[in-house]
Amino acid sequence: MDERIKVYDEKMTKTYNSLLAEFGTIRAGRANPNVLNKIKVDYYGTPTPLQQVGNITVPEPRILQIQPWEASMVKVIEKAIMTSDLGINPTNDGRVIRLVFPELTEERRKDLVKDIKKKGEAGKVAIRNIRRDANDALKKLGKADVSEDEVKELEEKVQKLTDKYIKEIDKAVDEKSKEILTV
Repeated sequence: MDERIKVYDEKMTKTYNSLLAEFGTIRAGRANPNVLNKIKVDYYGTPTPLQQVGNITVPEPRILQIQPWEASMVKVIEKAIMTSDLGINPTNDGRVIRLVFPELTEERRKDLVKDIKKKGEAGKVAIRNIRRDANDALKKLGKADVSEDEVKELEEKVQKLTDKYIKEIDKAVDEKSKEILTV
């Protein structure tokens, strides 16, 4: 791949991966440890990702179980989950915290799909903005010492990259939507 375009490919890849990570945090009725990725707990004064202070398991399809490595962390983890936007109240037996995910209502599923489509659109806009930046940079090259044909060729390559990532985003949106709408 042309070095002048590689930078934009990397930016588009980062945008796409960021969108996929965001989709991973959207729960689809089944318990998925990724929904806890954004939650940080106060570990001796330091905001620490939940995964680094305990073991997270899925004993049943709709239950997440968090076993802190230190018993003193149970209350701290419980508080962090309650203050997060997860919308689930944790229960604990003094040693282990359990999160029971309720079945999603049809209305909630439709709202989640709308949200996914909105995030997908935002991802596509970000990809198109990267394309615009690339084309602006290529036009400046054209004013310097690069032939018009070469600039056109590079612009076509950038467009192909853009099309590829937009297609990938559409696919990811469809897959996540299907996952959520499947009861």
